[in-house]
Amino acid sequence: MGVLSGVRIVEMGSIGPGPFAGMMLADMGADIVRIERPDGISVFPDPKFDVMQRGRRSISLDTKQPEGVAVVLELLEKADALIEGFRPGTMESLGLGPNDCLERNPRLVYGRITGWGQGGPLAQAAGHDINYIALSGALHAFGRKGQPPTPPLNLVGDFGGGGMLLAFGIVCALYEARQSGRGQVVDAAMVDGAASQMSLIYGLLASGLWLDERGVNLLDSGAHFYDTYETSDGKWVAVGSIEPQFYALLLQGAGIDDSEFENQFDRQCWPELREKLAKVFKTRSRYEWCEIMEGTDACFAPVLSLGEAPDHPHNVARGTFVDIEGVRQPAPAPRFSRTPGSISSPPPKPGEHTESVLADWGLSEDRIASLKETGAI
Repeated sequence: MGVLSGVRIVEMGSIGPGPFAGMMLADMGADIVRIERPDGISVFPDPKFDVMQRGRRSISLDTKQPEGVAVVLELLEKADALIEGFRPGTMESLGLGPNDCLERNPRLVYGRITGWGQGGPLAQAAGHDINYIALSGALHAFGRKGQPPTPPLNLVGDFGGGGMLLAFGIVCALYEARQSGRGQVVDAAMVDGAASQMSLIYGLLASGLWLDERGVNLLDSGAHFYDTYETSDGKWVAVGSIEPQFYALLLQGAGIDDSEFENQFDRQCWPELREKLAKVFKTRSRYEWCEIMEGTDACFAPVLSLGEAPDHPHNVARGTFVDIEGVRQPAPAPRFSRTPGSISSPPPKPGEHTESVLADWGLSEDRIASLKETGAI
């Protein structure tokens, strides 16, 4: 019984940010039906590894047939929201655009996720996370001085600026619809979301506190007290001792009494101080540094691999990772005190629940049989 228990959502099968938004909403209790194409393929050898598909049921439906489109519209009559992640105009060409769907269900929240947005000169162009964050200014800021921009996986565009933004937009629109009785379109664009995540940096830039170049600023590896350092065993640690009182604890833990380190915020000193600090961290193993600094206010943490992170005592204590059918994966977030999120089911096989979902959503046995005969399902 999560916070979204009772909310019904139809998700058109897609990749990347759409499934991530669906996962977030399903983890919070929404009843989500994912519509897969009959010829859908997956890069995963087994559906259980497709973690972002967890917590919903799957039906296989041919939306290129009029009967398939009719089924989608019938489901949407009973749904609270829709998730779709196709290129602009695709849903309209199927007869499933916002006008078609809102005519059938005026309360429907129509959630759309694209890279460039529904409008603008680039709306019809193909792209991926790296392109969207490039246009927002975010990619330019990732990387060390004198080095090329470094893609931060696909976290900033696909997931933070895409799926999470869409999930937030859908919940906002659902809240408004309960008061107004009217649905609306949520146009979530990854380029917009990436730009939004850069709000602090744009503010610092406007104030003159941020230089528009890589690796010379407070948070981009420019500062010696906000960076990663290699240890004697070839592993890494991360320090983020920005505040002077935390910086003092970093120096104390590292055994540094060099007066040059008193110039904490002097940009001219940062390269030399980094070299000195790097030499200090190379004198001990990651484990030894953890024994000295972890859990203190020095703002210190070991840089853990994907294999190590789930077993860290803090993550274990909080249940940050869970095991579903032998697949270790992040648990639902955020936490709720009264109506916690949960993973209701492992990722389904494509089309696994076609007949049961259609029956649950009100289609008769004869209608389902007819759809099977025509190949719509």
